[in-house]
Amino acid sequence: MKRVPLAIVIAVLLGIGSAQAADRTIRIGYQKYGTLLLLKAEGSLDGRLKPLGYDVTWTEFPAGPQLLEAMNAGALDFGLTGEAPPIFAQAAGSSIVYVANEPPAPKGEAILVPKGSAIANVADLKGKSVALNKGSNVHYLLVRALEAAGLSYADIHPVFLAPADARAAFERGSVDAWAIWDPYLAAAQAATGARTLVTGENLVPNTQFYLAPRRFAAENAAAVDAVVAALDAVDRKIERDPASVVDTVATSVRLPAAVVATAIGRQGFGVSRVTPAVMAEQQKVADTFAALKLLPKPVSVGEAVLTPTP
Repeated sequence: MKRVPLAIVIAVLLGIGSAQAADRTIRIGYQKYGTLLLLKAEGSLDGRLKPLGYDVTWTEFPAGPQLLEAMNAGALDFGLTGEAPPIFAQAAGSSIVYVANEPPAPKGEAILVPKGSAIANVADLKGKSVALNKGSNVHYLLVRALEAAGLSYADIHPVFLAPADARAAFERGSVDAWAIWDPYLAAAQAATGARTLVTGENLVPNTQFYLAPRRFAAENAAAVDAVVAALDAVDRKIERDPASVVDTVATSVRLPAAVVATAIGRQGFGVSRVTPAVMAEQQKVADTFAALKLLPKPVSVGEAVLTPTP
């Protein structure tokens, strides 16, 4: 039997490998606002992923907890949430890892009350109802704001609603206050004249985290690196010229340009890999929720990185 030259065998195998690689897809979950939304609109990620043999698909979610539920169910490979959702997900047994983060943006979340409300400060929330998305970044803001005002979490009545439902309840007076983040925050302030009781300033960092399933992050490091690099590039572009992206975002999220400009002005810029210092801040969030018995078990966030930290 005639032997096939080794060079041909290698070429065939490389061709098969390339064909298989081209079939790989990174499934990204994004929210109504943020750098992932801009990356999707810009379309530059495809050019970074295709040489690596990846396609990309995008799915929108109303908030971080819902996004991480999909990730835990095996439907997503990469996504962005605030501080609290990954802690709740980790406590529930989800095998996710922190990939990267954006700088803190404490002004990008707040507790609102209707413009005609008699509530003058956070201390006045005692006995009142507060709408929020359970397990979201504003959950931590609410807890810390109450503590700073001398109240406990038990002193208020949390009403767990997704942003759209919370806004409806807020406008019809079904709740006394609303803990919410941008761009929903900026939109409510502009449309309803809602008053801000407190933002995250001097209370919480409001750090946004990029996350992935542990196995995906470990087995697709090049693709993850490409996404992080693309995100940082978009973030730097916004930082240099925020006005250049306002119309794109406004069209995507169907909000007035002025609202989007306000939200962009309150965000941080520059995507970087998670560090021990960032994880130490995140551990404070986890410890707060554990102390309040809001988690089924204590969480060590250092375990949720590819190389565990103490």
